[in-house]
Amino acid sequence: MDEVGRGALAGPVTVGLVVLRPGTERGVPGLRDSKLLSPARRVELVPRLLAWCAARGVGHASPGEIDALGLTAALRLAGRRAITAAARQGAAPDVVLLDGRHDWLSVPRAPAPGDDPVPGQGPRSAPDWSGAVVTRVRADLTCASVAAASVLAKVERDRIMEELSTGWPQYGWDSNKGYGAPGHRRALEEHGPTPQHRLSWRLTQAPAGPDTIGDGTT
Repeated sequence: MDEVGRGALAGPVTVGLVVLRPGTERGVPGLRDSKLLSPARRVELVPRLLAWCAARGVGHASPGEIDALGLTAALRLAGRRAITAAARQGAAPDVVLLDGRHDWLSVPRAPAPGDDPVPGQGPRSAPDWSGAVVTRVRADLTCASVAAASVLAKVERDRIMEELSTGWPQYGWDSNKGYGAPGHRRALEEHGPTPQHRLSWRLTQAPAGPDTIGDGTT
């Protein structure tokens, strides 16, 4: 499993999932982390990835859900939607491998008496995932299934941003994909935000939002 869109100013956060069965061949020739591939190459790889895996899923959390729940809970929601999509194909995962150090997929523990409540972590905003989660730093560079998940998520999210750009062409989402490129920020200063922007974020000055670690703009 991997996510894209974490550091964008507009558009959804998107989670891709690839489910493999034991004994699956190691990978797809030419597959790398989505950030290291051109947009055309990512699109070319998709049919091969779909043929390689047992199931796949892509889930999204909208800008409104990010604003309402917070980024981590929105990632969790998108991840659960990706798992649900894969399960409909008859191959839900038993264990999920996440890129990085932080397990954002598992439901956090319930607050103990006296703990301060954590916004966005109630059961309705954090659908349950009862399986195991393994985190691995730089998994998108060392694990074919995580790289494949990142490609599927990136292709799907790029398509969404290109379609949204037709309604708001002044923000340049067809090229910047909702990230904080100078032209995007200038358009925000001139025209203000749209319903596709993350309104709880600082949109016209750096840092971009509550989490400034993005996944690139290509």
